[in-house]
Amino acid sequence: MRRTLLALPLALLPLSIAQAANHGHDHDHEEHGSLAAHEHGLASLNVALDGGTLEIQLQSPAINLVGFEHEAKSDADKAKVAAARKQLEQPQALFALPIEAKCTLANSALESPLFAGHKHEEHGHDEESDHSNIDASYHFACANPEALKVLELGTFFGTFPATEKLQVQLIGPSGQQGAELTPKAPRLSF
Repeated sequence: MRRTLLALPLALLPLSIAQAANHGHDHDHEEHGSLAAHEHGLASLNVALDGGTLEIQLQSPAINLVGFEHEAKSDADKAKVAAARKQLEQPQALFALPIEAKCTLANSALESPLFAGHKHEEHGHDEESDHSNIDASYHFACANPEALKVLELGTFFGTFPATEKLQVQLIGPSGQQGAELTPKAPRLSF
């Protein structure tokens, strides 16, 4: 399953390139054509459902989730980071997993230079203070995966209103697909 999820961005690369070509905006960002582009308001979500295993990976500029990207030094900034982390530690609520699917969180990981104890060297990142990201990955075991027909991300957008768009790549029972979710269109269908 891990290989499937890790291969997802590569499998959907042609779709991403086509979508970027049709995007129609002229930006002065060198990384615009990259899947790892750092664009405020935009985050990526990779979802894979394989049998009873559901994997979700979120990658977002920190500004979308906490309102800034610099090291949290003030008490107010530290409180914002702690609040965002607490919300990210409750993925069942953020992604509105259907109760009928009986999904339990098997494990999760949150990484960001903003979180205490994060070491750039351990992950091979370059030190880059002006563009911090937050990465979250979740592994669920679902007893009734047939009940996973949709994910409702309205709560996610409500919790993190600076996130204007989620670029989604999905592998599910219907095959591979890409989608763009917004606060006005927050539903992902499997």
